[in-house]
Amino acid sequence: MALLLGYDVGSSSIKASLIDSQTGKVIADATSPDKELEIIAQRVGFAEQHPQTWWQHVILATAMIKEKANLVPGDIKAIGISYQMHGLVVVDKQQQVLRPAIIWCDSRAVEIGEKAATDIGRDKCLKSLFNLPGNFTASKLKWVKDNEPDIYSKIDKAMLPGDFIAMKMTGEISTTTSGLSEGIMWDFEHDRLADFVLDNYGISKDLLPKVNPTFSNQGQLTAAAADELGLCKGIQITYRGGDQPNNALSLGVLAPGQVAVTAGTSGVVYGVSDKKDYDKQSRVNTFVHVNHSEKENRYGVLLCVNGTGILNSWLKHNFASDNISYEQMNEIAATVPIGSDGLVIHPYGNGAERTLGNKDIGAAVHGWNFNVHKKAHFLRASQEGIVFALNYGLEIMRSVGVKADNLRAGQANMFLSPLFAKAFATTADCVVELYNTDGAQGAARGAGIGAGIYKDYKEAFAGLECKQIIEPEKQARESYKNAYEKWLSYLMTMV
Repeated sequence: MALLLGYDVGSSSIKASLIDSQTGKVIADATSPDKELEIIAQRVGFAEQHPQTWWQHVILATAMIKEKANLVPGDIKAIGISYQMHGLVVVDKQQQVLRPAIIWCDSRAVEIGEKAATDIGRDKCLKSLFNLPGNFTASKLKWVKDNEPDIYSKIDKAMLPGDFIAMKMTGEISTTTSGLSEGIMWDFEHDRLADFVLDNYGISKDLLPKVNPTFSNQGQLTAAAADELGLCKGIQITYRGGDQPNNALSLGVLAPGQVAVTAGTSGVVYGVSDKKDYDKQSRVNTFVHVNHSEKENRYGVLLCVNGTGILNSWLKHNFASDNISYEQMNEIAATVPIGSDGLVIHPYGNGAERTLGNKDIGAAVHGWNFNVHKKAHFLRASQEGIVFALNYGLEIMRSVGVKADNLRAGQANMFLSPLFAKAFATTADCVVELYNTDGAQGAARGAGIGAGIYKDYKEAFAGLECKQIIEPEKQARESYKNAYEKWLSYLMTMV
């Protein structure tokens, strides 16, 4: 038996999936911890996590998989890794972590990125990087250089969260071209490392890891890592991808014109293109997709709304009740009409938002009437606010030529809410297909591709099933249109 093990290292939890490569079916999956991982925010705009915490939960999730599947470790032939994008992990020569990871929703480097865009030139940045430097990984490393010089002087390598997990497994430090692009360190114009960004920041390219292909042998499980995980030494790590390119992979979104959407902690719409194009205001971003090659250009155009599932989680733990389930919250939200009787919520409470020009405007509530609005209104207005924020970004994507008439999503997270799924399809006026997959399954299938177990992408997705098709609700279009326009009118007063 040839089994494939995939990990999805998120900021909320670590997920693992074990797949039978022959049938494409999931044998077991696991999530650790049960409750969302803590995000450390020592100051407004800061967001950090301890990388060792991710590794501890990789170990715990693996133990759960072994127990559920009655696993024979020798049957695992390859491992794939998906991870939260844009983070920064720094280690010394002994591969010891020097400080907590600065994660994707951290805003501390916004001004650094803005200055770099001015110094380098916005046109140069957009033409070569397809993005402005913003508060991406390179800018975060510059922040460490400027504000923590003692730590910076000890750095041997700077890496992404997925690079860290691969390091823990293999003892080797590497990254991918896709990873460099998400850190805004890839020159699309010349298909090489963006030296001019590093030069502007005064950062030596020696701090960056070597580059491996996304689908390739990226090292083998060491004896020490195998002992911690309860697996066999020598298993190959054969795939690595950021969570959003990987989510697209997990849904079979690989060709130009195909679009993936996810609504986890953050909400993302990710469209594949073969064109070297970009948003002139850098409100949506372009990265190297996982299946990009010299022969076939594949780029991922991404819009991100930081405050998505994290808003729903905040409501559960601080407003509704820890004892109430998300399913019950969805049912309560559905008891009030479209538009939530005038209550409007903007979900921008999780750092600077790219679709708003990297502004951090915070979450906001408008039209709150003490005599009208109750718990159900807040629960519905929050889901509608997330939908409207995604639709706002989707309109930007469409303005730069991304087609988005048919979208694919995993049957997970916010898409488990019938209200959310229907509101999204109707507001965006598109068909949404929900599949039985997630990031960990995508990473496992990616491992099979990288190991050569599958002859092509089609074979890798043999077990993928569309579980539900969500059509726009024609009779509700006008109501959602009016509610969206009201939401948008409030937003325009804030940005």
